Amino acid sequence: MTAEQDEQAFRALLEKISRVRGVCCGGYKDKCLRRRIAVRMRARGAHTFRDYSTLLDTDQREYDALLDALTINVTKFWRNADTWKALAEPYLAERWAARQGRLNVWSAGCASGEEPYTIAVVLAEAARAARQPDWLARAHIDATDIDRESLERTRTARYPTTAFDEMPPALKTRYFTPVAPHEPLPAIRGIVTITKHDLLRQKAPHPPYDVIVCRNVVIYFDRPTQERLFALFADALVPDGVLLLGKVETLFGPARDRLKLEDPRERIYRRVA
Repeated sequence: MTAEQDEQAFRALLEKISRVRGVCCGGYKDKCLRRRIAVRMRARGAHTFRDYSTLLDTDQREYDALLDALTINVTKFWRNADTWKALAEPYLAERWAARQGRLNVWSAGCASGEEPYTIAVVLAEAARAARQPDWLARAHIDATDIDRESLERTRTARYPTTAFDEMPPALKTRYFTPVAPHEPLPAIRGIVTITKHDLLRQKAPHPPYDVIVCRNVVIYFDRPTQERLFALFADALVPDGVLLLGKVETLFGPARDRLKLEDPRERIYRRVA
């Protein structure tokens, strides 16, 4: 097969995935897509994109395995502790006090749930520090992802001890069940709403948001798609609201005029009022 034929087969495969499963692949970087599709091709013994496309026609269950491979699901509780400390103080603390706990937060690309439940713990700690435990129930966290298995793991919310390697032991004891698999306590689970959401096709679930956390997600998209997502986040934030990106991600495009970089190390941006 020539390089041109290979490229045609690759594009036809992406179009099929979009048509059959409604997943828009056009915004992802080609290298990322090729690498992750190749994982499934090797697993199923398909040597070309055309062979793999034929396989999808005969085994519809392979679509689920493919979509799982296309998503990024590596996370832990309290991952990069300095980032959570920086977000908690002063950004969340300021808004927590001003809004008396009525915060609206979006965890975009929540993977298997460690991120939104970590956010819930941060808010619970704010309520504890303010000696206003009842305020926690006023908060709302939208946990969204496109991956079916990730969302199911978030709903089940049962985690091995290794998922807490980076979380301070006192917080794990305070907010999760003691015996593995560990589950968030009702007060933590109760403020998290889990929804399937496609960043490439849909608007923000329930704006406006005080805080949007989207770590290590936009890096896998091409630049035009990244610019659209940054604009989406800016639109969804309240004036003075906060956006947290991954440490290797940089905001660019027109949204830079609307989102001011507050913490270069932790990639925390604040929407200009």
